[in-house]
Amino acid sequence: MSDTEVPEPPDGNGHRIYDPEADHSFPDEKVNRVLEYVRADEEIQTYLEAQNVNAVDRKRYNDHGSKHIEIVTNRALCLYDLLKAGGVDFNGAKQQGLEEADEAVIIALAATLHDVGHLVHRDEHAYYSIPLAADILQRILPEFYGLADSVRMKGEVLHAILCHHTAETPLTTEAGVIRVADALDMERGRSRIPYEQGGRGINTLSSQAIDRVSLHPGTASAVMVEIAMTNAAGVYQVDNLLKSKLKGSGLEDDIRIVAVNTNEAREQLVERIEL
Repeated sequence: MSDTEVPEPPDGNGHRIYDPEADHSFPDEKVNRVLEYVRADEEIQTYLEAQNVNAVDRKRYNDHGSKHIEIVTNRALCLYDLLKAGGVDFNGAKQQGLEEADEAVIIALAATLHDVGHLVHRDEHAYYSIPLAADILQRILPEFYGLADSVRMKGEVLHAILCHHTAETPLTTEAGVIRVADALDMERGRSRIPYEQGGRGINTLSSQAIDRVSLHPGTASAVMVEIAMTNAAGVYQVDNLLKSKLKGSGLEDDIRIVAVNTNEAREQLVERIEL
């Protein structure tokens, strides 16, 4: 393999899709039931559609709607699976006296609800997400938990939601997964709508330069994230956004990031980045 090649793994999707039917390195029955419930919930699905209006239609920013949530949820659970397989310890559910199976539920619910604050405003949306998500969690958690565990789960999910914002420091590994997974939605499809509407900000242009993001088991670390970009604009997504999310996540030693410029048809200002 050449230094400029980013391979597809044997499964062909680069661990982009969480498959409930697959074997996982964690107890998955509970999270699969929660995901099924969430996907059928009209209120939650309406939030995921409506929250995109401020971000895309009004601010011409990258997608923060249902597609973004689908991608982040998938990648958060795939990232969690790889970290568990690599022996990384998770402390959120454990320190609350919850079950190991609840780690994945915390991650799935936080990934689903982390951007609902966009319904209020794009700016400072992480803080607006907290009361909105709290109301939703107050309704759905009793479907799966007793009172005491519902309170503990609610706190852990809200902590992970808040800490996807880089101004806040994750205190749990579950929250660190959400923070990193949020930045892993960087492929060009995310910026399609603002780009077609004439948006040419750095977030839009840099996302247009990212062709593929793949997650693999690592060697020196639990996870290898491989990013294929087609021009140097993609450096912004990798070095500014993903790097800032990884820093302070608590997962810096567990995730290695390699970005390669795969465009051989023009002069390459940047060929390879490693974080």
